[in-house]
Amino acid sequence: MAELKTRPTSASVKRFIDAIADDGRRADCRALNRMMRRATGVRAKMWGDSIVGFGSYHYRYASGREGNWFIVGFAPRKQALTIYIMPGYGAYDHLMDGLGRYRTGKSCLYLKRLEDVDQDRLERLIAQAWTDMTAKYGA
Repeated sequence: MAELKTRPTSASVKRFIDAIADDGRRADCRALNRMMRRATGVRAKMWGDSIVGFGSYHYRYASGREGNWFIVGFAPRKQALTIYIMPGYGAYDHLMDGLGRYRTGKSCLYLKRLEDVDQDRLERLIAQAWTDMTAKYGA
């Protein structure tokens, strides 16, 4: 079974964010880092080379595959700022309504800019996902 390449590292989150070339994307990532820290109560860690993650949980699939992953996080991708919410977005319609301009994948929220969404609502979404995941998997 292949081992996951994306794992927590000792790299500096601040250094990673400071190195983002685009001024707007860098500012959005600084704001997201503060927002996620408030919502989770924990400090971020780098996961692999390009994901800022908060917390972790251990998963095990019926197939026997298992590993550790962050609970919430973000990555400054070229096309969009990607926000990861591990429970997915399906259970959070009440927070998604009125959020603003975004696209979603199963556990990914894609934004062009942080200003495109209601940031208070986004922080509540992050906090609720954190609460749900830590209740299920432990802190």
